[in-house]
This record gives sequence, structure tokens and C-alpha cells, in this order.
Amino acid sequence: MSARRTVFGEVMEGSLRLAGEDRDRPMRLELTADLPGVLRPWGDAEGALTGRVRVPDWADDPAASGRLRVAPVAARRIRYTLGFTAGDGRRLRLDGWKTVTPRRPVRSMTFLPLTVTDEDGAVVGEARLRFDLRRDLVRFLGGFRFPGPDPMRSRWRGQAGRLEVWYTTLTDPATGTGVWIHHELVAPERGAADAGAARAHGWAAVFPPGEAPVLARFGPERWSPPADAAFAAGPVEQADGRLTGTAGDVGWDLREKGGGPPLYTFPRWAWESELLPAAQIVPRPAATYDGTVRFGDRVLELDAAPGASARIYGHGNARRWAWLHADLGGGDVCEIVAAVSTRPGMNRLPRCRSSGSGWTAPTWPQAIRCSRRCGCGPTSACRSGRSTAASATGASTCG
Repeated sequence: MSARRTVFGEVMEGSLRLAGEDRDRPMRLELTADLPGVLRPWGDAEGALTGRVRVPDWADDPAASGRLRVAPVAARRIRYTLGFTAGDGRRLRLDGWKTVTPRRPVRSMTFLPLTVTDEDGAVVGEARLRFDLRRDLVRFLGGFRFPGPDPMRSRWRGQAGRLEVWYTTLTDPATGTGVWIHHELVAPERGAADAGAARAHGWAAVFPPGEAPVLARFGPERWSPPADAAFAAGPVEQADGRLTGTAGDVGWDLREKGGGPPLYTFPRWAWESELLPAAQIVPRPAATYDGTVRFGDRVLELDAAPGASARIYGHGNARRWAWLHADLGGGDVCEIVAAVSTRPGMNRLPRCRSSGSGWTAPTWPQAIRCSRRCGCGPTSACRSGRSTAASATGASTCG
């Protein structure tokens, strides 16, 4: 298990002057940084940077993503790099840094000059942004959090009889084509379960509307604990917001952006304590995906395709299971999981668990409707809503 992380938000405002213009445009960055370990002023940390880039009448991208390096003492620098999409569809990049100096500590820590370039490296504009100490300092300091390990990282620690799953689903908004990429780590059922004995495998599936799905498997490969990746097996890798790989006639190269806070379909303690036979979590419940998916002789070009990345960790697959994920729009997400355990006793207790964000508490009729469909008790938190997209798999039905 990796060390704890440091997560904080920052807002900066100022002006941007585009190349060829003689006036400044107002600009605002709303950023969230996720750095490995506990941030120390004398250290040198680099991690993910996500957020929103706003320039009225020119750009408003809520899914900007990039990197942040914080080394105010070690390198006297705090560097920001951020990719975003302008209003005309161009992919652009912000690059700048705060040069920390003891002679002017306040100004150097709050002033950020930026250069905006296009994909060819040509300069599009120059920006000057500031962090407002009087307005935002209290909120900035109060927003620091030190959560546990990245939920996308592998949880396996060499125990026998464990199954670990990473899976990503998305829908192309232009064609309605669905994509499902599934990764698994399988540890030996008995005996010494070292890394060399475990295997990694999985599959990819593409669902063109009105056609038979295209299915392909990859692996098994010997599990080699990835240094910076969440999962790696031969040509297949999921690391730092990027998914790449090939399986039969299916190939993919995807960039994952945003996603919001993790969604715990089981209670959070179940995921963190590992007391149940298995538990599921959705670390990226409202992500978007750019890139390509190739299947057969066709190429699917994706641009801000909605989807999610989820995880399962436990002692093995359920005997029967069903899963539904729905992006309801406006940041609301619904996740429903139903499963029948293979363990004696528990195999007579089918359960349904749903979770989401942005809803009021469910009413009893909603919970009862879920109970009637999947056999779970009326205490299940089934939050119904307007479903604009859904995916479900398995032998049973739920939701």
C-alpha cells in the first residue's frame, strides 16, 4: 500500500493577453492538486493537477488536467502544467511557475506567470495570475486533506486466493458505441502467493449500436508489480490517467480526465478494512475520455466521452452479479451493484447496493422497487433518478 496523499484546492485570477490582441481578457483557474505523500515545504513532490480554465468568450473547460510540481525550497519553484480545450475546440497547454525567493516570499508564492501554447508549440498567449491572500487564504489552508492511498493503486499484498479488478466503461456520445475494458489480477488459491505466481489478464469489448459486440481477451501474463501504473500486463497498462493496450482485434489509447471524488457503493469501511468477501468502489465516477479505440477495421475517435473507472477487491467473483452505472448529468451519478456470494450461508443473501451524489434521501417506495427487482431488503439505499446512460452485465437484473 502506498503512502498517504496530499490533496488541496487553489483559485487564481488575473488576465490573459492573446497573441495578436491589444487587450487583456479576465482569466480564472480553479485547481485541485493530488500529490503523493504528505506535502513538506522542504520536499520535492509532483502529482496530478485537475480543474477548470475560464476565459470569458474564449474558453471554459471544466476538465482541464496536467501536473503540479511543488519544490519551494529544494528547487525554489512551484510549476504548473495544464492541458485544456479552448472554445473553438483547439487543445492548448498552460505552462508556468512561481519562482520562490526569500527576498519577496509573499509575492513569489502568490504570483504565477503562464504561457499558453498550442499542440505545435506556438505561443497563443501570456497570462499573469495571482492568489488572493485576503479572500482565499483561509479556505485554501482549510481545504488541505491527507487521504489514504490512491484507490486505483493495487491493494494486493501477496495473500493467497485474492482477485483484484480494474474496469473502465464509456460511451461515445457521437455514435452511441459502448466500450468496456476489464483488467484482473488473480492470486493463487493456495500456497505461497508471491508476485511471480500471480497472473494478470482481462478483456476488452466494443458494443456498436444494433450490432453484435466485438470481444477480445489479453493475457494471462505473469504479474509484475508496476512502478507507476495501477495495472500492467504485457501491452496493456492503466497508469496516471491513461489506458493503453491491445487484445485480439481491439486496441485502445485513452486519456482519462476528471471523475470527481470516489463513490463507495459498499460502505467505505468495507473497502478500507477488507472484511467482506469482496467490495467495490468507483474511484472515477464521472470521468471523460479522449483518444481512440480500434476494433476490426474501424476506428472510434473519442472526444469527452462520458464514463467511469471502477475497482473490485476480494476473495473472488460472485456466483451471479449485475451492475448498472448511470451518468445522470450535472455531476450526478448512480451506481447499482447486485451480487450473490459463493460462500455457504452468504449465497442465500443476495444484496443490492446503490450510491450516488447530489440527491436527496431516497423514499421508501424507491427502495422497495429496488427490492422487488433484485431481491434485496428495503434497507438498501436505492437512489433512482433520470438515467441518460446505463450499462449492466451479469446473469441477474437490478435497477
